[in-house]
Amino acid sequence: MSTTALSRRQALLLLGVVVLAWGFTWIVNKLLLQYMMPIWAAAARSIVGSAALLVLGLGLRRVAWPVKADIPVILSVGLLHMGAFAALVSLGMLYVPAGRSAVLAYTTPLWVIPAAWLFLGEPVSRARRAGLALGLLGLIVIFNPLDFDWNSRDALFGNGLILLAALCWAANIVYVRAHRWVTPPFELALWQALLASTVLSAVAYAVEGAPQVAWSADLAWLLGYAGVFGIAVAYWGAVNVNRSLPAGVTSIGLLGVPVFGLLCSAVVLHEPVSASLLAGMALIVGGIAAGVIERRA
Repeated sequence: MSTTALSRRQALLLLGVVVLAWGFTWIVNKLLLQYMMPIWAAAARSIVGSAALLVLGLGLRRVAWPVKADIPVILSVGLLHMGAFAALVSLGMLYVPAGRSAVLAYTTPLWVIPAAWLFLGEPVSRARRAGLALGLLGLIVIFNPLDFDWNSRDALFGNGLILLAALCWAANIVYVRAHRWVTPPFELALWQALLASTVLSAVAYAVEGAPQVAWSADLAWLLGYAGVFGIAVAYWGAVNVNRSLPAGVTSIGLLGVPVFGLLCSAVVLHEPVSASLLAGMALIVGGIAAGVIERRA
C-alpha cells in the first residue's frame, strides 16, 4: 500500500467498493448457514480472510511483526470485533433475516456515543443527543411493540444476539479510540484475524463438534467472497479511504452498507421489507449521520 493518499475521486470510488463488498457480505453470510454450522461458518470466513490478508500484505510489503504495545488492540479487535461480533451475528442470522441483521448490527455507532462519554469523557452535544434519540426511535419502530412476536423465543433470541454483537463492536471501537497506535492498523489486521480464527475454531469445536462440511463449488465461492472481499479487500480499502477522506465523509458513506445489505436481501433472498423496517432504518441512519456531521464540524 502506497504511503501517498488517494485523490478524492479515487477514494470515493474505493469507498463505494467497500460499501458494496460489505453490504453483499451479509447475503453471503446468510447463505453460508445452509452449508455450515454458524460458529464454524464464522471461523471458516476468518481463516480464509487471514490467508487473503497474508497474501495481500506480502504483495504490498506491509507484513510486520507486532510489538508489545500492539497486543491490547490485537486482543480488542480480534476478540470483540472479528471474533465475538462475527460469531454472534452468525448465530443470530439463524433466526433473523439478513437485511434486518445488517440494520441492527449497524446500530453500533449509537452505542459508542454513551460509552465514549462514560469511559473516554467525550462530550455529548445536542446534535449527538438528537442523533441518539433518532436511532433509538428507529429501533422502537423496527421492534414495533404492537407487531413484534414477543412469544417467539427464536425471534427474541436472534434479535438479541445481533444487538449484543453490536455492543461488542461498540466496545471495541471505544477501546480503539483510546489506543495509542504504534504499528499501523493494516499491518495488525493479519494478526487480529489469526487470533479470531484460532479462538472461533476452538469455540466452534467445543460447541458444535468437529466440522461436517459437504464441499461444493457454491460453498467455495461463498467462503472465497466472505474471506477475500468481505475481510481482506474491504479492510484494505477501508484503511486507504480513511487515510484519504475526512472521517465524517467516510462514516456517512459507510452507512450505505446496511442500506445495500437490505436491498440485496430483498432482491437475492426475497426477504420481505416491511414499512416499519424501512422507517426504522431511515431513523437509525439519520441519527448516526447527525452525530457524524456534528463531529466533523
